[in-house]
Amino acid sequence: MSAAVERLLRGGPAAVERLVDEHRERALPVVSKTGVDDFREAWRALADLGVLRSPLDGARDDAHPGADGGTVGPVTRSLAAIEGIGLAGADPGLCYGLTSQLVGMQYPLRATLSSLPGRTSAGVADGQVLLCHALTERGGGSDPFSMRTTARRDGDGYVLDGAKTFVTAAPVADLAVVFARTGAGRSPFALSAFLVPVPSPGVTRGESFDKSALPTVPMGELLFDQARLPASALIGEEGSGLAVMASTTAWERALIMGYALGPMRLLLRRTLEWANQREHFERRMGASHQVAARVSDMAMALHRSRTQLYAMAAALDAGTPARQLAAEASLTKISVSEDYVRMTEHATALSGVRAFLPDSPLPADLHSPMAALTYAGPNDLLRVGVARQFGLPVEN
Repeated sequence: MSAAVERLLRGGPAAVERLVDEHRERALPVVSKTGVDDFREAWRALADLGVLRSPLDGARDDAHPGADGGTVGPVTRSLAAIEGIGLAGADPGLCYGLTSQLVGMQYPLRATLSSLPGRTSAGVADGQVLLCHALTERGGGSDPFSMRTTARRDGDGYVLDGAKTFVTAAPVADLAVVFARTGAGRSPFALSAFLVPVPSPGVTRGESFDKSALPTVPMGELLFDQARLPASALIGEEGSGLAVMASTTAWERALIMGYALGPMRLLLRRTLEWANQREHFERRMGASHQVAARVSDMAMALHRSRTQLYAMAAALDAGTPARQLAAEASLTKISVSEDYVRMTEHATALSGVRAFLPDSPLPADLHSPMAALTYAGPNDLLRVGVARQFGLPVEN
């Protein structure tokens, strides 16, 4: 690949690109250790690179100087680390799990997690303690007020009853961020959030789900049967669950697609190599205008995705509250997830039947990019939310 093309694919500030390269180089010898059936073993191998430490370290609120005299904040550093790990060839499911833990829990809940006992807080930062976000129930997910899980006051603590499902990392997590009803009706103060050890008395793991998308990262249920929680398990104040949810959701929508940047870059590189090498109708396939157009569209999708995600990271590093970025976060998640799908469709069309042969050097995974359209909120519903923020009288 020419230096000009490489500059086009990168295109970020020099300090950011050096961070991506640094983490790619560090991850290369580790990636071979992640191709194992034991998710926790693979998780710890990548966590040893230090990618989970930024939100909880002592410099989490300081900008880190870049080698070119600029500054790179901790959120941007985390995004660059995830991209570099993905660019080294780490499994997309593992990249998704790391990103979800960072932007869905560690950053928005850093004050809560930093106040945990030293061993637990350190365990989160070094990958020994794994978190999960337990919101969805079988009867509903996008409508949080439909939840039936309850936490009732009992003495100085709470008693938790109910079940959460489709929870990423539930089969292996050590701590769950659990949302439960502490009030009646659809009041904005009817929900609360708790940090719950898994397993613990009254807290068990339920069914695990086999997935066709991102199968490496496990998904399952958590069951609560009169689980007694101390008052210290409460995140924030009673009734602040919706505010906690808004913060974690805004962070997640802003940056969750960061996990796909490395795989997207690898997909484009692989497609370029194929188009340059493949002989077709007595010429290289890349000489076709139609092929060239598809490759250009792939490059444009990657460029657009990187630009949007790093802009969101920069805004968060600048101190903008995530909830103030709700519309931008939704638009970023919609745009990048749909670009990921389009890139994969283009690559599949150019690979032909080889895309569907498991032993091919050009395998296609359509399920995982398609799944990106649904997590952190289905794109159709996110569009409704954006329209409402623009002032349109559309119902939630």
